[in-house]
Amino acid sequence: MTSLSLASGIPTSVKADALVVGVAKGPHGVVLVPPTEQVGKAIGKGFAGALAGLGATGKAEEVTRIANVGGKGPAVVVAVGLGTVVAKGAAYDGEALRRAAGAAVRALAGTRKVAIALPAASPDAVRAVGEGAVLGGYTFTKYRSASAADHKPPVVDVVVVVPDAKDKATKAALRRADVVSRAVMLTRDLVNTPPSDLHPAELAEIAKTEGSKAGMTVEVLDEKALRKGGYGGILGVGQGSDAPPRLVHLSYKGGRGSKTTVALVGKGITFDSGGLSLKPAAAMEEMKMDMGGAAAVIATMRAIAELGLKVNVEAWIPMAENMPSGAAIRPSDVLSMRSGLRVEVTNTDAEGRLILADAIARAGEDKPDVILDVATLTGAQLVALGARTTGVMANDDDLRTAVVQAADRAGEPSWGMPLPPELRKGLDSEIADLVNSGPREGGMLTAGIFLKEFVPEGIRWAHLDIAGPAYNSADPYGYTPHGGTGAAVRTFVQFLEDAQ
Repeated sequence: MTSLSLASGIPTSVKADALVVGVAKGPHGVVLVPPTEQVGKAIGKGFAGALAGLGATGKAEEVTRIANVGGKGPAVVVAVGLGTVVAKGAAYDGEALRRAAGAAVRALAGTRKVAIALPAASPDAVRAVGEGAVLGGYTFTKYRSASAADHKPPVVDVVVVVPDAKDKATKAALRRADVVSRAVMLTRDLVNTPPSDLHPAELAEIAKTEGSKAGMTVEVLDEKALRKGGYGGILGVGQGSDAPPRLVHLSYKGGRGSKTTVALVGKGITFDSGGLSLKPAAAMEEMKMDMGGAAAVIATMRAIAELGLKVNVEAWIPMAENMPSGAAIRPSDVLSMRSGLRVEVTNTDAEGRLILADAIARAGEDKPDVILDVATLTGAQLVALGARTTGVMANDDDLRTAVVQAADRAGEPSWGMPLPPELRKGLDSEIADLVNSGPREGGMLTAGIFLKEFVPEGIRWAHLDIAGPAYNSADPYGYTPHGGTGAAVRTFVQFLEDAQ
């Protein structure tokens, strides 16, 4: 894993194998941004001209390598684009810095030590650069053997060049970047792990290990305890698999001064075949990612413990494998849920909301101030918002706004969505309290309305649908690899910091 450290002074004085500098797109061509001017002076007057000659434009995430022949400093200088140049005195957006650092570090795979001299004069900028650098260096090679040699190793050490490496706020920002980035990478690792190696029992054991190491109270409910507790949704979804379901409870206490309690709930479908409402073969290929919400909650809990946040957090993580068999739930079966509601199953591929409903109901029994759930819940999220933007729904407008704002500051695109009351009628059942799958139109919103039914009266709740953002099926970009992305971890940590 890529390590982080700080250095001050002229960037070319840092001992490294490569130096990353920032450039921007100006009205008349590529522009050197601070502290890149110092680099240009150190390695020669022809630096800006060489960049232009190589076709550099400064557009976002564009990477241009230059051999530093005869100049001072590292042998390789990499100019990475930050997009349109900002006005004098203005700061570059944190996400632009994050993506630039990630793109540069990813392009420098095979290089041992890299110094990064992007505009990082504030703690927020340092945090963004640090996160981008570590996350850009992420690789998942656990299952490679013969092909391992074909892939360059990630950058080992990153030195972030700042005005004052001894400044307390700067040091704290870099530490936070390291803690949060490692949590995101844990989420990526879990999402990328084949379902043959990550059944509910294995995922529960990982959650238990991470929670115990962080000093949390851990409780794991197996199928017998779930049956005794009336968790019909979790049991129903899991009964078609030979791998029984689990419900994990992680409890973090923020210590003296912690007045707010937040419950986190994460969907943990370790593989989703669709059950008897079987998915097409192509739609199953990436369904190892259907536990992305659970992974994000596990990793978030580890991060907040390392950061020592002054907030109490109770995590409820339901886990099941959705498989077809003679024991699987059928369309038209009725499940008795933890809350006492009875749900008619009309589509066994709308299973995530069933396990979430039980966990949300249980989380609400302890009367937290807020419940946040996160799930790779609906294909409708992808249709509505695309592959990179999280849909945020809530029973409280201020809470929805707070989550969206936290996501924005964390660099995770999100968009507030409504829960139109007229859509509730689509969940009416002729024989039970409600059905688990409504009309196709507004599918993301209807799923949110279903979950809302299980939130106890008087508790503020928000739901994050990360069906698209949790897994990047396309080529890598910025600090985001192909595969698991680690979506929602940074949003949750930011929201919990705000809640202190």
